[in-house]
Amino acid sequence: MFSTWGALTGLVIAIVLIVRKATPAYALVLGAFFGGLIGGGTLPETVSAMISGAQSMMPSVLRILTSGVLAGALVKTGSAEKIADAVIRALGARFALAAVALATLIVTAVGVFVDIAVITVAPVALAIARRAGIPVPALLLAMVGGGKAGNVISPNPNTIAAADAFGVDLTSLMMKNVVPALCALAMTAFLSAMLAKRIGAAVETSVEERGCATEETGLPSLWASVAGPVVVVALLALRPVCGFAVDPLVALPAGGIVSILACGRWRRTAEYCEFGLSKVVGVSILLVGTGTVAGIVKNSGLNADMVSLLDVCHLPAFALAPLSSFLLSGATASTTAGVTIAAQTFSGALLDAGVPALSAAAMLHAGGTIIDALPHGSFFHATAGAVGMNIKDRLKVFPFGALVGATSTVASVIVYLLGF
Repeated sequence: MFSTWGALTGLVIAIVLIVRKATPAYALVLGAFFGGLIGGGTLPETVSAMISGAQSMMPSVLRILTSGVLAGALVKTGSAEKIADAVIRALGARFALAAVALATLIVTAVGVFVDIAVITVAPVALAIARRAGIPVPALLLAMVGGGKAGNVISPNPNTIAAADAFGVDLTSLMMKNVVPALCALAMTAFLSAMLAKRIGAAVETSVEERGCATEETGLPSLWASVAGPVVVVALLALRPVCGFAVDPLVALPAGGIVSILACGRWRRTAEYCEFGLSKVVGVSILLVGTGTVAGIVKNSGLNADMVSLLDVCHLPAFALAPLSSFLLSGATASTTAGVTIAAQTFSGALLDAGVPALSAAAMLHAGGTIIDALPHGSFFHATAGAVGMNIKDRLKVFPFGALVGATSTVASVIVYLLGF
């Protein structure tokens, strides 16, 4: 229905608007609209494709909205901070950077959005860094890398969107990338230690100023903190274990309610749910805007042209999975937007090429974590703000974070090639 150049022009318009600080959801809708018209579609055809694309996002949006109950419960009850604190204390100052990375991985993997996970772990990590003499860039890399590793095995919006687009079980998709996540964690530990040695052991002023809030006052017990995530994992595991499917639409909020009850905060349930909703509304709206772009791109010649390009470059068909999400996540500076557009657009081509749905979804999901943390996205600034770092210094950490994402992507491809 639409030309490839029209679809690409729409994407460029959306990217330019996002870089110019326009609201991402509106930028994507405008990009889709002009992309459809420039691509040769009539006004009714363009609007119809945009609406169809947005409608395809509704299952993901519903699941993400209900996941806010879990995210709100983990953050507001202090469960996420308690889990992070327990991991860091268990490994001690000697393995402080590895502990920070592992803590961020776990907090992200249990259902906290990756930017919130970094913000949650940061106060504990900063105090550890102050005592251990760890420079801030190395500390930030440990948190960002751990978050990227945890993101590919978490029930977060990007995972849900990829699972829905390929029609695979969410639990299976999360488990498929366990090995890549561990590889990314190992790379994070290595790179952050190397960066710490390169910079030196001197603690920066921002760490001295911000390195506080490590006391456990008001935090729940560890068993209460992990109760909610354990329930989520148990419910989602019922399908692969015994064939009884519990949709994430039910499992994620159920875990949140259990977390609230286990922490003895049931009187504040409404408050925590409202907080969680405030954190997922933006992502949900972004997905609707993403759906409009996906509707235009799916009905354009871009799909076939990308496959042809792979043939010309003598690249295997499966390369489309990580390559598409790599490019689109970088363009939108969002793992969720990039993975969603790539999955909605190229899932059909990948399945037609004989790539198993679960493997294609896993590789595509991992590819979206490489260059997603660019300055025109919120993750870049949220993580810089968590440790009081300026933009110039944050940019210096970016290549190391990209290497972590590349590690999980390469590992995901190797897992597919080995037939696991």
